[in-house]
Amino acid sequence: MHTQTLMIQGTTSDAGKSMLVTALCRWLARQNVSVAPFKPQNMALNSVVTCDGGEIGRAQAVQALAAGLAPHTDMNPILLKPNTDKNAQIIIHGHAIANMDACEFHDYKSIALKAVLESHSRLIAKYDKIIVEGAGSPAEINLRTNDIANMGFAEAVDCPVILIADIDRGGVFAHLAGTLALLSETEQARIQGFIINRFRGDIALLQPGLDWLEQYTGKPVLGVLPYLQGLHLEAEDALPHTTDFIVPRGQDYLRVIVPALPRISNHTDFDPLRLHPQVNLQYIGPGETIPPADLIILPGSKSVCADLGWLREQGWELAIHRHLRYSGKLIGICGGFQMLGKLIHDPDGLEGIAGNTQGFAFFDMETTLKPEKLLRNTQGTLTLNNTTVTGYEIHAGIATYYTHYQPSVRLTHGDDGAISGDGLILGTYLHGIFESPLACSELLTWAGLGELKDTLDYHAIREAQIDRLADCIDQYLDTAHLYRLLNLRANTL
Repeated sequence: MHTQTLMIQGTTSDAGKSMLVTALCRWLARQNVSVAPFKPQNMALNSVVTCDGGEIGRAQAVQALAAGLAPHTDMNPILLKPNTDKNAQIIIHGHAIANMDACEFHDYKSIALKAVLESHSRLIAKYDKIIVEGAGSPAEINLRTNDIANMGFAEAVDCPVILIADIDRGGVFAHLAGTLALLSETEQARIQGFIINRFRGDIALLQPGLDWLEQYTGKPVLGVLPYLQGLHLEAEDALPHTTDFIVPRGQDYLRVIVPALPRISNHTDFDPLRLHPQVNLQYIGPGETIPPADLIILPGSKSVCADLGWLREQGWELAIHRHLRYSGKLIGICGGFQMLGKLIHDPDGLEGIAGNTQGFAFFDMETTLKPEKLLRNTQGTLTLNNTTVTGYEIHAGIATYYTHYQPSVRLTHGDDGAISGDGLILGTYLHGIFESPLACSELLTWAGLGELKDTLDYHAIREAQIDRLADCIDQYLDTAHLYRLLNLRANTL
């Protein structure tokens, strides 16, 4: 088998594939191994702009950071960004090429595989080891034909596979044995071992099950990873669980609410806020009561007009007006910013039927959606206090202002966004605006936080979490077996 490439597949979505690839990339990088992450096909609405001017899934960007690399489009050559439950934008090598429904993309996979193999070939020419993340489960029978995300890719490049399962869900032995049973003989032969994730309790009580699994399958268990309390790793797509949130204690904290839009995108924008000890951030889902807050944030959206309609159906328009009447603050980011204008024009029907949609009209502004997407990493200053800020833009809309506003950010390429005349509303296209510590503190102060006691260094937190994962490789996994799989000698690293 191909000893330069190792693939991590999971028995289910969210089994721990992204986490394990991140951990392995940092573990190898620590040992001066030239390593890069790779995910052939990703479906996610959290994306980042790469160093070569495209976009890839957020998880692969974090894995690149773990490997000490700048994110590159070759690390995630196929990205699917759902527009609806049945239709998605298809992004190849970082750039959108079309919208397709599931059947159309299924037929397109033979072409997509060429793009996947091209990217993999370029990576293996540059790096000693490639750690690959699968998608969902390799045992999804209905998706096996023309598969490029799991065993289809592994067979194409002839690489070994490790299978990971989440014991916290229950039924871990059935997940592992059942997944293996549903694979073909050649695919079963690729599975080099199992890893069990998110274990709580006494490992001695699990040992009889591990012994049975090894005897029943003939495959080794390479380790059992513990449930890591408080672990923060940027989500590939799904909103974080309520239990992942930090609930501030004491009197001085800011109440922030974010509508959980059906097509919310780049909600990782708010990770610095939900980790901040003086912020109580809540996502408000469909049918839930909209609580009082100091700050409402309208997030990015992959389907701005449809999500705008959803907000109205859920009562957000009246709630926002009431919020502003009592001097609450409002931020719109990217699609959320577009919603704050008077009209959104979609002449080409990029989000469905061509036409116009009325916005909330807080800004005298109209947005026209264009087929060409703007992708840009950038930096500048927050105009509230000339604080340095960095971030990125991913949007297909062009804003036209009919009233002059103070920009929210002055970027290296020009002004961005707007602040309302009464100072209650701020809009911007800049994602990642809360990741700059001083800018985050300034925005929290503007939003009404009284005494700021803490300045949160989000990037330092992310680095510490990645290191925590890499430590688990040494502590809980069979590293000797990993060295053999990767054709590495432990004593020469």
